[in-house]
Amino acid sequence: MTTTAPHTTVTTLARTAREAAAALRRTSAADRTHAISAMAAALRAAAPSIIAANTRDLDAARAAEQPDTRIDRLRLDVERLEAVAQGLDTIAALPDPVGQVVDHRTAPSGIEVSRVRGPLGVILMIFEARPNVTAEAAALCLRAGNAVLLRGGSEARHTNAAIGDALAHALARSAIPAAAVQVITDPGHDVVTELLQCERDIDLVIPRGGERLIRAVVEQSRIPVLKHYKGNCHVYVDADADLAMAAEIVMNAKVQRPGVCNATEHLLVHSDVAGALLPVLGARLHAAGVELRAGPRARALMPTAIAATEADWDEEYLDLVLGVKVVDSADEAIQHINAHGSRHSDAIVTQNAQHADRFIAEVDSASVLWNASTRLADGGEYGLGAEIGISTDKLHARGPMGAQELTCAKWVVVGQGHVRS
Repeated sequence: MTTTAPHTTVTTLARTAREAAAALRRTSAADRTHAISAMAAALRAAAPSIIAANTRDLDAARAAEQPDTRIDRLRLDVERLEAVAQGLDTIAALPDPVGQVVDHRTAPSGIEVSRVRGPLGVILMIFEARPNVTAEAAALCLRAGNAVLLRGGSEARHTNAAIGDALAHALARSAIPAAAVQVITDPGHDVVTELLQCERDIDLVIPRGGERLIRAVVEQSRIPVLKHYKGNCHVYVDADADLAMAAEIVMNAKVQRPGVCNATEHLLVHSDVAGALLPVLGARLHAAGVELRAGPRARALMPTAIAATEADWDEEYLDLVLGVKVVDSADEAIQHINAHGSRHSDAIVTQNAQHADRFIAEVDSASVLWNASTRLADGGEYGLGAEIGISTDKLHARGPMGAQELTCAKWVVVGQGHVRS
């Protein structure tokens, strides 16, 4: 789907999505399962054209001298595309959340009162770089009975268009209305501005990208926005940590894919183990190409580190850069994370269950991990099939969002002629 004249066309798109959302309420769980499975098959069948389109986007990104981490987020090779298709297969196999009874009780008056999950309605996704979001968001929204408008960044426009064509082909052969998934390829900013004013037809906006994009959406939108500002994630190595385990967790959390939101940006190490851990781990990180920005005590133990500034502790690098600080207690680590973190994902490495329990209870983040890499903070890793985003908000949804987080509960009351006295 390509938009042209912003005002009339965008308004029509939103209204068409609203009509599709109404039609989706008449579909069955089996209808939605079949459609999502067909979408996965369509991605596999269209793999050559999708990868060819992605090559065009990658070539343009390289010509524009985009950083390697951004190019990595954009890249969609055979292996990654198959992983997306497998994610859709998993979503198709998930229990359908629509119609699930959250609570049921008989009130003192005798009325039967239930809370039942239902679709949100129409969701607008605005996202950057990662074209896998196009397919995964479409599948998750359909699983929860929602229509979705997908507006990706111009840097992935060819890939998103090719994926959109594959999804449209699949929906054309299903019981799902074609307008339930609309991929908007018009790169104009006016399109987004206009969509954010369509509060009568769009129920929720989910921006997924850099902090600048998300703040711009929040400032312009008349529609509720579910935010994911940034991923300033931490690993804290406790005095009672297994240091070999800690080193492997830190290497994975920082080096595996440094340009994603659940990569660790800062390492906190207890002073009791800093002397044993940091010289060896610092050398490994340096050999892997990581620039180390360290506080005074950490820098003394890592010859390749440069001095960290106060601003560094608030930074989301999305690159091979790691801030390192020595702390004297778990309390200090918790206070540092709550002061400087982004409430995304933070980990503790320790063999002390009491220290872990305190960290889990007191760190105010959407995901808190014990003896595990922050890279695991992901919908697919949590068994959701995929995620539409990772919410750092606290209302409605928090953390990786799957199909269940794309529903809301309505009250259903059944009486036998009951009236209020």
